[in-house]
Amino acid sequence: QGQLVESGGGFVQTGGSLRLSCVASGITFSMRRFAWFRQAPGKERELVGGIRADDATNYSDAVKGRFTLSRDNDKNTLYLQMSDLQPEDTALYYCSSDSLGISGRGTQVTVTP
Repeated sequence: QGQLVESGGGFVQTGGSLRLSCVASGITFSMRRFAWFRQAPGKERELVGGIRADDATNYSDAVKGRFTLSRDNDKNTLYLQMSDLQPEDTALYYCSSDSLGISGRGTQVTVTP
């Protein structure tokens, strides 16, 4: 069974930046697509974006132009570079593989005014 572990969350002021990482183990990383989701307290889970094995990416309208997904197949790691963060970006962020049916536990991002 594979595992995904996120890191890089924390507190940041409005307009700031953070880079989240998601390290995969126990899976054939390079051949798979992955997605980042987020969930704020009292709200439904929201898709942030996805990245395919060929590095093609897609983003939700809420983050397009501010967030960038990337991957390093040599390190079995996904990255979510977030810039111009806003208070509404505050959420638990986690990575997921739909083909494997696994998700990480997430990393908390809190954007302060």
